[in-house]
Amino acid sequence: MAFASSVKNISAEMILLAMFLGCLMGNSEAAGNFYQDFDITWGDQRAKILNGGQLLTLSLDKASGSGFQSKNQYLFGRIDMQIKLVAGNSAGTVTAYYLSSQGPTHDEIDFEFLGNVTGEPYTLHTNVFSQGKGNREQQFHLWFDPTKAFHTYSIVWNTQRIIFLVDNIPIRVFNNLESIGVPFPKNQPMRIYSSLWNADDWATQGGRVKTDWTQAPFTASYRNFNANACVWTPSSSCTSSTSTGSLQDSAWQVQGLDAAGRNRLRWVQQKHMIYNYCTDLNRFSQGLPPECKRSRF
Repeated sequence: MAFASSVKNISAEMILLAMFLGCLMGNSEAAGNFYQDFDITWGDQRAKILNGGQLLTLSLDKASGSGFQSKNQYLFGRIDMQIKLVAGNSAGTVTAYYLSSQGPTHDEIDFEFLGNVTGEPYTLHTNVFSQGKGNREQQFHLWFDPTKAFHTYSIVWNTQRIIFLVDNIPIRVFNNLESIGVPFPKNQPMRIYSSLWNADDWATQGGRVKTDWTQAPFTASYRNFNANACVWTPSSSCTSSTSTGSLQDSAWQVQGLDAAGRNRLRWVQQKHMIYNYCTDLNRFSQGLPPECKRSRF
């Protein structure tokens, strides 16, 4: 039985390696056009693609929010999106931007932007799900007003780690620690999703501040989508119609943090982090999750 289990594990690792090598050969870098890359999935006319596919807007009113998803599924890559968030009194609103697979054991990598009353900071909420389990939240207050201009929010996802970046500044790293029993997203291809919706039962100050519908419609804007990633298809685990093959384009496949990146991450986490599940001893009274005991770099 032990031998059979070992062979099974080796086979699984070989399959993963083959899929990843497929990504190396079928790497796709595409400056996005929203008509080509995304489908509007709900919200009727509240979601709009404008400027020949160069701009997308989501809106929320009292009747409904709106959302979109990518046509492609990805298995590892770097995903960049520029977003300008709901301005003014955005209390009660949530703008979600994330990667996710489907099903009860889904994987997910989350950015969620929790609105606030005028002049108060947004909360940037991050989370990682693997095999259907999340509870790995970190939250931040950004060092700029995300409603005044577009800023770039990026996810780097490779076999070693997940890096969350804001304007190319790392704010969080989730390392692959399967060696100590921590599940890591690696087998399930994920689509890109985004939505704007009402969550005034919890989003702003724990639900104490409700959505002011006199300010509706609320609108978030998107531009300059870029996926430098492995495009997954059922017939071929990793493929693409375009590939530049340059070293720069494939940097995400082994991307980590150098000394400057570690310093930036440390600055963000010391100055702008407002919640870290790895320090929540009340929540994890029986002991912190095992990844919390390892280096965040």
